[in-house]
Amino acid sequence: MVKYIMALDQGTTSCRCILYDKRGEIVSIAQKEFTQIYPRPGWVEHDAMEIWSTQIGVAQEAMYKIDAGYKNIEAVGI
Repeated sequence: MVKYIMALDQGTTSCRCILYDKRGEIVSIAQKEFTQIYPRPGWVEHDAMEIWSTQIGVAQEAMYKIDAGYKNIEAVGI
């Protein structure tokens, strides 16, 4: 069974998942932006549940692109 290393990146405006093979080469990437909430000038807020669901979504998308399942993920870096 092919194994991958999953990297989850949480940025200021988007979530990203990158899957690497054992040689360290990128085999799949998924990224999605999430809502920026501006309650007043100079302030920004984020919905934690939206970030959580977006992060799960990009992980699933990256695995789907290469027909991988959770059993193919050997390690996760956050």
